[in-house]
Amino acid sequence: MALATVVSVVGCSPKSDKSQASDTASNVTLTAAQRQNIHLFTVEPSRFHRVTEATGAVDFDNDQATSVLAPFSGPVSRLLVNPGQRVKKGEPLAVVDSPDFAAAISAYRKAVVAAQTARRLADMDKDLLKHQGVSQREEDDAQTDAISAEADREAALQAVVSLNVDPKTIRTIRKGRTISHAEGIIRSPITGTVVEKLITPGELLQAGTTPCFTVADLSRVWVMAQIFGSDLDSVSVGDTAEVDTGIDSKDFSGTVDNISALVDPDTRSVVVRVAVANPGDFLKKQMYVRVQIKSRQESSGMLVPVSAILRDDENLPFVYVEQRDGGFARQHVILGYRSGDQYNISDGLRAGNRIVVDGGLFIQFMQSQ
Repeated sequence: MALATVVSVVGCSPKSDKSQASDTASNVTLTAAQRQNIHLFTVEPSRFHRVTEATGAVDFDNDQATSVLAPFSGPVSRLLVNPGQRVKKGEPLAVVDSPDFAAAISAYRKAVVAAQTARRLADMDKDLLKHQGVSQREEDDAQTDAISAEADREAALQAVVSLNVDPKTIRTIRKGRTISHAEGIIRSPITGTVVEKLITPGELLQAGTTPCFTVADLSRVWVMAQIFGSDLDSVSVGDTAEVDTGIDSKDFSGTVDNISALVDPDTRSVVVRVAVANPGDFLKKQMYVRVQIKSRQESSGMLVPVSAILRDDENLPFVYVEQRDGGFARQHVILGYRSGDQYNISDGLRAGNRIVVDGGLFIQFMQSQ
């Protein structure tokens, strides 16, 4: 009987210890000295503005950039600018030996002379009519001819204006003066920077089809940021953004001014356009940047420091929550939006919980012993 009693005690003791360990596996009790090495955080409801992080690429502000097409045909005789050079609206970019240009100048000169002659004859007939020198019909025909000639002159003027003829040349022709050989000049349609030169001397241009230059106002650029999935709900037109180039702490501020209506079929992202002021023309086209978009819409939730989040053997997130007895127990949580160094906990915690934010790894080690 004594032997049976001993066997019974020995056989039951390990089972009892194992059961006790299982019941208390989620709780860790620390000594007063050990507690001094941990820091707690009280969970409270918070209101915040979501910040969406994304990558993006710099592009020209296409509202302030233009491709300069050849307005007339002919071979390029001289280039007057180089890429990177700033130009003003109307400034010459290249010279072209263009028969189209010469023909337009000639047609305008002829139209000016014809209009002047027709008007002079109409005025003479009007005076003769008063003295019964011509009939009313003849005077009407003269007035019609004058009006028609003046309309032809205005049409010819529009033709030379569309070819960017120098206004001084136009004034000279109107005054009836002779002009020297007129060269076809390609002019900048806007004030900005020549960012592309697409032609070379001797190249034959085709009117309206050959791209010659790209001129852009670089004082403002677009950053095309890629936004994925649920982050799109947090971005709206008018939100502020910070653009980080990663170069010498060069950061720029901008504003979301457009959200694409289409999803990119390759990346499955939506392009969000951020308008950014570009002092010193630092931002260059196709430069890769990081973008942080701060939502104007306020959100609410339970924000906890990222340092409080640990992972179990199944890679599930949890935190250590202080218990009433002073111990600490694991509490699995569902992670929501991350704002910088804080997570919004969508489930698993309630207001007033005190969680470990520094020293959690030590408690996890103690628990595994």
